[in-house]
Amino acid sequence: MIQKLIIWSRKTEIDDVAARLSAAFGASGITDPYLTTCFAALGEKHLALSLAIARPRAASRLKEKDAVRDQKTHALHQLLSGYACHPDEPIYTAAQTLLTVFDNFGTAVTRESYAVESSLIGSLLLGFAKPEYKDAIAALSGCAELIARLQAAQDDFEQTRIAYETEKAKEGMLETASEIKKAVAKIINDKIVTYLRAMEQANPATYSGLAGKVAVIIAETNRAVKKRKKQQPDEVTD
Repeated sequence: MIQKLIIWSRKTEIDDVAARLSAAFGASGITDPYLTTCFAALGEKHLALSLAIARPRAASRLKEKDAVRDQKTHALHQLLSGYACHPDEPIYTAAQTLLTVFDNFGTAVTRESYAVESSLIGSLLLGFAKPEYKDAIAALSGCAELIARLQAAQDDFEQTRIAYETEKAKEGMLETASEIKKAVAKIINDKIVTYLRAMEQANPATYSGLAGKVAVIIAETNRAVKKRKKQQPDEVTD
């Protein structure tokens, strides 16, 4: 008999089962109106679950972009600090001039909130863009390049931040991954599995092939879930 899918499986596991079951049904060639309706509903929820699982990754991407921006900020500061110890007077003077601009903000900006850091780095870049600092920047090899890289990192972060905030705004109107996961499991267990259990007995010639594949897919996932549960008995799965 086909097992029911363990409902405390992870979201990614249930998402994977939904994809594999849909593929098995598509390959079966069965033209059962009820199953067609069930798998159509499963397909919609599977897509929604995949998208919901992917949403938190936007926050991870934003963190990565911020780390790049921080690295460019520190690199520029290190370059200016190094030149500020240079024995050549023109280079020393140029470095000190630019450090005065930088020190109005300091590397501490990298520890601020995203919004505050963006504002401060934007102001820093505007400061360096003033005509009176053009010669000082040109006098320090590599300085213009690092400023350009910081600007690029700032722009990249801001574009990612806009995308992230757009997604966050949408989340309030969307089901969570945990809610969708429950709906997917319900379709699989209460509709597909229950129906195939009966039809495998009533019409094995037509349904036993699909039923067997469904049984294998669910059993594999259930074994993995049970094994993990034994190893991590206190794991909480939403």
